[in-house]
Amino acid sequence: MVKKYPMKGPFHATDKGLSRRSVLKAAGAAAAAAPFALSAPNVLAADKTVRFLNAEPSVDSVRAMRFAAAQYEKETGIRVQMDSVPGGKAFEKLQASIQSGRPYDIATLSFVGDVLLLANEKKIVPLNQIISKYDWGPRILFPMQGDNYWYPYDYNLCWVNYRKDLYAAKSLQEPKDWASMQGNLAALMGDGENQLRHGIVHPIGSNGAANYTAFGYMWANGVELFDDNWNVVLDSPEMLPKAAEYLDFMADMTQYMPPSPMQAGWANLVGDFQGGIISHTPGTGRLIDQMNLTMPDQAQQVSSFLFPSKDGQKFAVNHGYDGWVVLDTAMTDEALKFLEWFSDEHLINFLHSSPVHYQPTRLDIYEDPRWQSHPAFETFGDILAMQKRVLEDPNVIIRSIDTEGPEPDVRAGKVFRSYALPEMLQDRILNGTSATESVKAAAEKIRKVIAT
Repeated sequence: MVKKYPMKGPFHATDKGLSRRSVLKAAGAAAAAAPFALSAPNVLAADKTVRFLNAEPSVDSVRAMRFAAAQYEKETGIRVQMDSVPGGKAFEKLQASIQSGRPYDIATLSFVGDVLLLANEKKIVPLNQIISKYDWGPRILFPMQGDNYWYPYDYNLCWVNYRKDLYAAKSLQEPKDWASMQGNLAALMGDGENQLRHGIVHPIGSNGAANYTAFGYMWANGVELFDDNWNVVLDSPEMLPKAAEYLDFMADMTQYMPPSPMQAGWANLVGDFQGGIISHTPGTGRLIDQMNLTMPDQAQQVSSFLFPSKDGQKFAVNHGYDGWVVLDTAMTDEALKFLEWFSDEHLINFLHSSPVHYQPTRLDIYEDPRWQSHPAFETFGDILAMQKRVLEDPNVIIRSIDTEGPEPDVRAGKVFRSYALPEMLQDRILNGTSATESVKAAAEKIRKVIAT
């Protein structure tokens, strides 16, 4: 049975939130460049091939997927063709396949707004039968009008990775509030023994890296963008002081960062940490899995903590997620059969291809001996235990720009793509605007963005 968790509201799509006009307008430039074909012919029914667009292109993940595909063909005679692309290219590739008349049957997506668009255009089918078989964690299913259109396979949460060997050398504890966070950064920054040149990097440019890694402290501090009626509350009497505190904190944090945070991106989050330039970096378990392949000794010196609030009463992770959708094609039935078979027989093997990064979304997996058998449970047991604790702790906030609001809706996606919040950081840090005025400007931009 599907376990339901409260969010800020019912978190199902309303008629207003899923109107054809609002969803199409939110598709943005990508949708305009590759519009959907409303009646694409299905041409692959005869050859019994399920076409799977995989957006996890790492060698180990692709190997796990292809092994499952080969096993399925051996057992059923149905071929599963795996095409792999980087995650950022998946939606564009999927659109192109629909327009060409040869749509994929299963595809990986990483943005609820894209799922909304496809569901509204009736390009994907509900997965209720598969979803109902399992017990799911909080804030991950995103049902729309009672139907579940995607199968989420990992949480992809963003926290702060740090060098625990340096912490031990300086007798530091994981930070519990903003003051101790800055104190730790200062203690580990310098030219002395067990110190590095800089403390942390937080991108603040108008890009996805900033949207994903810079706002954990803000969520922990209790900031929300919308109320339950989609009114913008960022500059309300309740939220404005909390958001302003966050901006001032981030301005102070720049003294511990490498120069030019405006130009920092994904590569800096990984490269600066692996290169010994910074002692902390926001991100996921992907960093640890990658380091464990090429520098296992250094990987074992990495641990993680959650974004703290100013007073240490709450903690947060920035939400992220990845999942699969099944398209409405001549091979839909076969695609559903494969996805259900894969979910039962090979999902854990796939998750093991990046065990610290791929945090399970299904609660039953955490207790499965197959999942717990991976060596990562010995090497990185503290991080894996923290991941599960995040889902159960009422003092941990799981938020992100694209999941803000009372239910899944394209308005949150518009805010995500507008970069209104990174620009709020830029106003305070680069332009010298006061924190209060920066918050007010961001709130006004959000109002304009969701009104169009």
